[in-house]
Amino acid sequence: MSETGLNGSSIQRAPDGTGLRKVSVTYRREAMCIADARHCATEYLTMSRRGRRTPLRESSAEAVQLVVSELMTNAVKYGSGPIELTLECTEEAVTVTVRDSDTTLPTPRPADPARVGQHGLEIVAALSQAVDIHREPSGKRVSARIALD
Repeated sequence: MSETGLNGSSIQRAPDGTGLRKVSVTYRREAMCIADARHCATEYLTMSRRGRRTPLRESSAEAVQLVVSELMTNAVKYGSGPIELTLECTEEAVTVTVRDSDTTLPTPRPADPARVGQHGLEIVAALSQAVDIHREPSGKRVSARIALD
C-alpha cells in the first residue's frame, strides 16, 4: 500500500500491515538539515520493525544513521537541486539511497589516515555490504545496503 506523508514523502507499507517497507523524502537543499534526515531514518527503522519477530540491534540502527548522515552530507556539499532520501527495509538489510541533480559522480578515495576530511564514502563502504553509484538522466544516485545482524 502506498500513501503520501508529510512534506510530500512517499510511504509504502508492508502488505501484511507490519511496519513500513519503504519511505522516500525530498529535501530542499537550502533548508536541508542533516539531523532531519537522521531523525527520518530513526523513525523509519522504528516503524519498519513493528510486528517483526526480531528487534533491530542498536549497532545496525547506528550504522544506518551514519550512512544516511554521510550520504546526505555529500549531497549537500557536492550536489545540486533537491535531495531525495529513500529508505527500504527487508528482513536482512536496509538500503539507503540518496539522489540529487548533479551528474558528477563521487570518486571513492583510498584510505589515508593523514587526509583531513573527505572520508564519507570510505565510512559508507566500511559499514555497507554494497555501495552503488550511478549517473541518471537527471543527476546521480548513491545507494548503500546495510546488513541487519
